[in-house]
Amino acid sequence: MRLAVFNQKGGVGKTTTALNLAAALAARGLAPLLVDLDSQAHLTGILCGSIDSASDSLFAFYNEGRPLRELSRRVALAGGGRGEVVPGHAELMKVDSLFGKGPRILYRLKEGLDAGQDDASRPAFIDCCPMLGVLSLSGIFAADRVLVPISADFLAVRGALALENTLKALEHVLKRRVERRYVLTRFDSRRGMAHRIEAQLRERFGEELARTRIAETVGLAESPFHGKDVHAYAPGSRGAQDYDALLEELLATGFFEV
Repeated sequence: MRLAVFNQKGGVGKTTTALNLAAALAARGLAPLLVDLDSQAHLTGILCGSIDSASDSLFAFYNEGRPLRELSRRVALAGGGRGEVVPGHAELMKVDSLFGKGPRILYRLKEGLDAGQDDASRPAFIDCCPMLGVLSLSGIFAADRVLVPISADFLAVRGALALENTLKALEHVLKRRVERRYVLTRFDSRRGMAHRIEAQLRERFGEELARTRIAETVGLAESPFHGKDVHAYAPGSRGAQDYDALLEELLATGFFEV
């Protein structure tokens, strides 16, 4: 199953969520695939360091027609687990202007993933860019479901409401409802506003808001600097526990399947 992690607002924990859910799966003995659709390439930087040539990144899939399986790199994840990442690159910002005409471009990523996966059930996480355009829409079109991180602040809530309208608009194109879950990130239980935001989102989204909340912790903040997921950097920490709990909730409710 493929899960797109997307929000039109940056700084909400999108990359952190994609990385650490994948790591939680790797700790269970699975080998997830990560796709970095963001031209900022933060996910790639954490797992692989910088990618010097755009020809070694996802941009080459669009620009040169290189298969995704040739571009993917093996990476180390939690507990000695393994995964693969299709790296992002700054050149991805050109995809809209170079290849953004015509509806077929929105299905390119799905077609590339379908062609490159011998096991269609392999878990995959697509880290979408925060701007609504060809890349982010391609991630949604390629995914089975969408996970929307929302940091516990007022502007992020406004962004989530705007995203809800975007997902509804896509239903006419996809001919189906986009199944989604919202998850609160950077949650500080000491702040009354955080609880008021949770209540507001629960009233709006109901069961589509995950029960698990991701707390704002030192381990989550520091682990990217060390080039690790939180499970590898601080196993047993609150951040690792929260993402383990989120994965368990998504699996138990059938929203994500492996």
